Amino acid sequence: MQVSEYIEHDATGLAELVRGGTVSPAEVQAAARRAVESVNGELNALVGPLFDTPLDAAPDGPLAGVPFAIKDLVLHAAGVPQADGSRLLGKGIPFPHDSALMTRFRAAGLAAMGVTATPEFGFNASTEPVANGPTRNPWDTARSAGGSSGGSAALVASRALPVAHANDGGGSIRIPAGNCGLVGLKPSRGRVSVAPDFADPLLGLGVEFAVTRTVRDAAALLDAVHGSEPGDRYLLPGPATRYADAARPPAGRLRVAVSTTAPNGASVDPACVAAVRAAADALAAAGHVVEDAAPEYDSEAFDHANLTAWCSFLADGALGAAAALGVELSTDVLEHTTLACARYGASLTALDIYAADRVFNATTRSVARFFADHDVLLTPTTAAPNTALGTLDADDPTLDARGWYDRIFTFAPFTALSNVTGAPAISVPGTPSPEGWPVGVQVVGRYAAEETLLGVAALLEEATPWADRRPRVVAA
Repeated sequence: MQVSEYIEHDATGLAELVRGGTVSPAEVQAAARRAVESVNGELNALVGPLFDTPLDAAPDGPLAGVPFAIKDLVLHAAGVPQADGSRLLGKGIPFPHDSALMTRFRAAGLAAMGVTATPEFGFNASTEPVANGPTRNPWDTARSAGGSSGGSAALVASRALPVAHANDGGGSIRIPAGNCGLVGLKPSRGRVSVAPDFADPLLGLGVEFAVTRTVRDAAALLDAVHGSEPGDRYLLPGPATRYADAARPPAGRLRVAVSTTAPNGASVDPACVAAVRAAADALAAAGHVVEDAAPEYDSEAFDHANLTAWCSFLADGALGAAAALGVELSTDVLEHTTLACARYGASLTALDIYAADRVFNATTRSVARFFADHDVLLTPTTAAPNTALGTLDADDPTLDARGWYDRIFTFAPFTALSNVTGAPAISVPGTPSPEGWPVGVQVVGRYAAEETLLGVAALLEEATPWADRRPRVVAA
């Protein structure tokens, strides 16, 4: 299989070719290896080299033979070192077992070929850690691919891979998807298990899934990996139909809310506003009821609670790793803002955590009332199409914990809400910016209603097709 043929297929298409005997898994993976190697020198999206051979996976799974990669954060593959994008962990610490999701990725037949870059402990909307250097956006290599799943997004956007693992604690699937012109689905809390190593990562904010190029790939992958494991805290009802069947323009009339105003008052780029308005027009033209509206909640209290969640998470991770390794925390092993956040997190008390939980509860209840009257909410994914590399510098010594938080969420003010509420959200490509950069449109839905989001995403994919768009750096 030639790379030029390989890059024309999404994961679903490649799986169909393998099932039909047109190509073998080995031929697809050889093409993927050449594709990744052709772009990674410019994009810096991998941590370390590709594996000598892909990790074992089921030969009869629904996505059997499809090339894949795992992000260097949270998900564990047995024997594969994980460094969380940090110098603290050196070359990484291998886990002796798979995460439940990794087991499901293998059962789906996905052939994991390497590990993708992440910012340090995932706390950045750009992937440019000191440990590995910046991951570049294939549309413009002076720009960031987003974060924290920037390595995965860069490889999928450049067509080197059709799909890659990603996770999301404040927008880390959706932000890089928006910046790189991809589909980034953050499922509902509990839809994809985080067993056995976590119960509620990041106080419930963290969710696992992937970035894809097409809506049908997101749906097919969700069909393959959703569901609970013994001991999980959440037992969500399964979908009424396969997610793959839901990934088509919805019947009936949806009630669509639209908001392009950032809840924290951040300025929103006109290109992001225009993309949302064009998506709203497409939904209105399809017969859906569209109106300007947004949930109401205390954004100042929300940000303080979100800062508490993130900094306590960083303190737990950094201090725990340092104690296990016998290392003292300093800027020799951590970026300045990570150290500042970890120190702030270590100063918090149990009462601070309970106070944050009360804010999260009040926010979730208010947003749920909003979705009693609306089926989906459209917003920009980020407040600008992307950032220049260096804008979100996590090693900036002038920033304290709150200063770093504000810098991140000035760029990404729309995504964290659905992490707090647990509701599903998806970023899809909207109309490009005047520079030709991708612009993400976020669709947020009711809790456990991924079918509705996939249907809306499919409608927008038909109304504003993105399959033929090519970045400057594309696998060759």
